[in-house]
Amino acid sequence: MSFIHLSDIKQREIVPGFKAKMVHSDHMTLAFWNIEAGATLPEHSHPNEQITTVITGKFEMTVAGETRIMERGAVFVIPSDARHSGKAMIDSELIDVFYPVREDYR
Repeated sequence: MSFIHLSDIKQREIVPGFKAKMVHSDHMTLAFWNIEAGATLPEHSHPNEQITTVITGKFEMTVAGETRIMERGAVFVIPSDARHSGKAMIDSELIDVFYPVREDYR
């Protein structure tokens, strides 16, 4: 078992305005995002399943052509290979869980 403190993890900017601290297990990736207001996540897909929780802020999310405005406490599930994109309406904090591990985020 590993014990980790987020203050010990270096933050990485994955796309402009999307900064995250990543935690990896053998089978999953957990991402703690700080997203600047107005930052846009381009449409993309990946083989990983993804569950996202909005911790603070307001985030516009489009999954498979359906768009919703998500606020604190909202959770969305993105199936494997589903096209998705997003935009932070205001400064936002989100948590993503990916299965299997996001090797490109290691």
